[in-house]
Amino acid sequence: MSDVTVTKRISPMLAIIDMEETLSFYEKVLGFKPIMKSSAYSIVERDAQTIHFQKTASEEVMNCVRGHTEIYIEVSNIHLLWEHVKTFKNRYKIRDLFDREYGMTEFHISDPNDCLVFIGEPITK
Repeated sequence: MSDVTVTKRISPMLAIIDMEETLSFYEKVLGFKPIMKSSAYSIVERDAQTIHFQKTASEEVMNCVRGHTEIYIEVSNIHLLWEHVKTFKNRYKIRDLFDREYGMTEFHISDPNDCLVFIGEPITK
């Protein structure tokens, strides 16, 4: 199979309730830029990586996924991003920077839709 297709990108597609609030979070807090924007479906990008957002049909649907969705974003220079993100502690649930037993330095932040975003970088020796 590997000589037939090449995986170029994997992009999470997240259910959201409020498009403007979600786009604002990913832009202002995590540094993504909208590359396609509508009230029902939008895409943000940072460093050629994308996240897709689809507005849910109802609050009932959102209640099924809220708190049950997680994404992992691996970065370089996590300390620089952390210095920016920690300024939002009064607005979002954030777990401070820490080292994991599996070799990553991470922090966690919940987006406005209660999707847990893990931000990580391999620990340097």
